[in-house]
Amino acid sequence: MVVHDRPQMSLDAFEAIAEVAALQGVALEFVDGELGVRPRPDGDHGQIVAWLQRTCVQHRPDLWLFAGQGLRIPASGNGAARPDGALAPAEYFAGQGEWADSRGVLLVAEVTSFDRRADERDRLKKPRAYAESGIPSYLLVDRDSDAVTVHSEPVKGRYREIRSYDHGERAELPGLGMVLDTEELKDYSR
Repeated sequence: MVVHDRPQMSLDAFEAIAEVAALQGVALEFVDGELGVRPRPDGDHGQIVAWLQRTCVQHRPDLWLFAGQGLRIPASGNGAARPDGALAPAEYFAGQGEWADSRGVLLVAEVTSFDRRADERDRLKKPRAYAESGIPSYLLVDRDSDAVTVHSEPVKGRYREIRSYDHGERAELPGLGMVLDTEELKDYSR
């Protein structure tokens, strides 16, 4: 039996709250039973996401990296996340609305934001939630440590393989036929 130490919220209730918050320019997530606010991205954060979009389409034009697409993550207490990028077949999200099914997503990407609570979610809670949801790969661009971490092979709620690469190294994305040349990321670090 699982016992949660905080009140649980239904996904429908979260989506209603997130819709109202969005009218005020606030993006919310619901991961591991916790309501979280996504920080507003700075210019370097946006540049990294754009770099990743360009890189993905160069390697795999059949897959697109969708920035900011809301995903239902059935693990994590029927949660919902809004990753910086969700890699999926080109037409995958058509007709799904704001909170889409995560089962067809091949990789999710997050870029750290220098916000302590958001960075904790990116490093600890989201890898577990994404692995529990069966998303094959999780890519974390960590601007605090100037590294890229690739999580792959989800098994029993965790990623079995975790590899970190310093900015400037080539990072392999298993199962996708892509190798990221992360040299350019040096320009967007602190």
